[in-house]
Amino acid sequence: MSTPTTEIPSRAVLRSARRVCVKAGTSVVANENGRPSLTRVGAIAEQIGELNARGIQVIFVSSGAVGMGKRLLRKQRRMQMSFLDMHNETAGEEDAVHATSDDANAMTSRTSFLSLLDVNQRPHTLQEKKKFYDSACAAAGQFEMMNLYCSLFNQCDVAASQILVTQADFVDPVRLKNLKYSIERLLALGIVPIINENDAVSANTGYTSDDVFSDNDSLAALCARSFDAEALLLLTDVDGVYDQPPTNKGAKMLPLYIPESSEVAIGAKSAQGRGGMASKIEAASNAVAVGSKCSACVVASGADLNCIRSVFGPDNKFGQKGTLFVTPGSGLQTQAMQDLKDVMEGNTNVSEEARNKAMAARAEARKLQAMPHKVRQDILTAVADALMARKEELLAANALDVEAAEKDGIAMVLKKRLKLTEAKLATLASGLKQLAGLSDPLGVVKSKRELADGMELSLITVPIGVLMIIFESRPDSMPQISALSLASGNGLLLKGGKEAMHSNSAIHKVIGDAIEAGSDGKIKRDIIALITSRGQVSDMLALDDVIDLVIPRGSNQLVSYIKANTRIPVLGHADGVCHVYVDSSASAESAKKLAVDAKIDYPSACNAMETLLLHKDSIDNGVANQTLMALRAAGVRCLGGPNAMRLGLCDTAAKQMKCEYGDLTCMVEVVDTMDQAIDWIHQYGSGHTEAIVCDEASDAGEEFLRRVDAACVFKNCSTRFADGFRFGLGAEVGISTGRIHSRGPVGVEGLLTTKWQLRSNNTNIVAEFAGDKPAKTYTHKELM
Repeated sequence: MSTPTTEIPSRAVLRSARRVCVKAGTSVVANENGRPSLTRVGAIAEQIGELNARGIQVIFVSSGAVGMGKRLLRKQRRMQMSFLDMHNETAGEEDAVHATSDDANAMTSRTSFLSLLDVNQRPHTLQEKKKFYDSACAAAGQFEMMNLYCSLFNQCDVAASQILVTQADFVDPVRLKNLKYSIERLLALGIVPIINENDAVSANTGYTSDDVFSDNDSLAALCARSFDAEALLLLTDVDGVYDQPPTNKGAKMLPLYIPESSEVAIGAKSAQGRGGMASKIEAASNAVAVGSKCSACVVASGADLNCIRSVFGPDNKFGQKGTLFVTPGSGLQTQAMQDLKDVMEGNTNVSEEARNKAMAARAEARKLQAMPHKVRQDILTAVADALMARKEELLAANALDVEAAEKDGIAMVLKKRLKLTEAKLATLASGLKQLAGLSDPLGVVKSKRELADGMELSLITVPIGVLMIIFESRPDSMPQISALSLASGNGLLLKGGKEAMHSNSAIHKVIGDAIEAGSDGKIKRDIIALITSRGQVSDMLALDDVIDLVIPRGSNQLVSYIKANTRIPVLGHADGVCHVYVDSSASAESAKKLAVDAKIDYPSACNAMETLLLHKDSIDNGVANQTLMALRAAGVRCLGGPNAMRLGLCDTAAKQMKCEYGDLTCMVEVVDTMDQAIDWIHQYGSGHTEAIVCDEASDAGEEFLRRVDAACVFKNCSTRFADGFRFGLGAEVGISTGRIHSRGPVGVEGLLTTKWQLRSNNTNIVAEFAGDKPAKTYTHKELM
């Protein structure tokens, strides 16, 4: 089992799920006496509240109503006994004589109470259910259970609703459609639907292997599949799935359940619920079956008050819990099996490899810093030439990654970022030669001051030290990052995604060969290290003593995770929600030309337009209509904001006002003034790049440039210009939306820090400047 500081990739991916289903079994919700467990239920409500607050949609399937109702009916029976005892005793005996196993309706209140309220084990056979089951328990218990959930969720500021279902709701297409609509509407409003079987109607009788569901485990699996949950968590009374009954000596919990290869001996089931471990294994397997959007299911203990946090929380502070089920044949199963193999081999921790490579990179970087600028220029030129000379080798390796990505069905956005082309390599090579031609960025004097006669203080630029770049699906970013690191004299650790494994390995080899050739062997390839171990990124993020700066290049989830889980300074951006504002003074030709370029030039880029803001006057003068027509003609799907929908500019409403689509989709909204446009940008933008289209003579352009708070603000320029190469930086390691150190496209200067140098003509000591009558005095004269 992983420690809280190390998490395997197949478990870490669950934290990025945006819609999850959680099922709590009877043994979790209720104690043995039927009373609700306030400790466990309270912890569940609190954890679901935390997920809800993070914007994660939660579908909650809860058992326990029958157990609670059983206790309530027993209490009512005893209260009524003094009035009806004699009557019930007589009637019960007579009816019991005439009741048969085939006539469930012949059972009187007395018989059903005796059978249901006075037994410890719930019935399972058809005959037993007809004889023992009383749906009144479910009806009474549902009311009590929902009262409890309502009170607890209110304390967590979570709105909840109750949905009772039967098999018919999933079999009948019309009822299922209505059910799905209800679930979608509730989730969209941040309401947690609490789902349970309507036992008062179904009476929980007559289940066969052909039934849609026979217990709340299979109901939860059905809900996860039907309502498009990305992951399912089954909370039960054991820690997970064991290879034999957990009470047996030597029983081992399975971290990963693999159908047809995981041997499991089923023990006794819970005394309260009707679903045992066999039903949980079957339900979990059905939830992640091929074709389901639910790709993962975890069976874990509901007695662990942090179980939901451990699976879906923002970090791994509570460690790995339960047994994981994944979709057979999926990329996640491949990763999970490799993770299991790595755990077995003790190979999950990459920190030792990363530490050794970071120290080696620092040693080579210090050697490079001491050499003339020409050595770095020669290395950069050699790398640029090698990219073109060995392009066939690089494209062949990239083709393997693209082929694997197509088989795994990765998102189109990631696939586009993954693909290398000869044109991309040519652009990279050109950028590297541009970088080699720049002046030396090291040793640049930023300021100079005379402290006293004969004492001169200087502030100069120096490398940061060792950088760590973590990137996904972007093999073309490796040459850029490597070149900037070499130009600035930094050491570099690279950790790429497994989807670009072949490309990264090939590019790293080409760059390493060029470094040694370009420096005539003075600098080893160790200055740029590629981490290839399959361990988790969290191990590397703990190396704050040997790594000086982390730069993530990838998804919002990756960047957010890194920012939240390291003490190393992080440079980067989590979102690229860029706006183009069409002012009232803009011409139709300028507006449609700029908007189309900003969206379609590279839709998956972080500097692509995601929202088009139109001044209301552009509707009357036809600019808005022509701009939208141009976008649609280019294949862009335009979703409408509230005002755009009201005015009929779009057919489909946007679901959220802030979204990085990453494809040929954008949102359109109408504003009354530029003030409204700027307010909108500040509220829904990400501080990346914002642009205005206006008449050259209009004052709106300069006002927009002055007032908009973002890393890049443009007047009559496409947002796609926010790029290190286009800025003349030669290359970029990324675009930073932070406010400290570096902002916007980060080139060489963003990878530098400073150090103070103090020079003295003679020996100077502080004591000479102290006292009432100092021997020497400060002058503090600015020299530059």
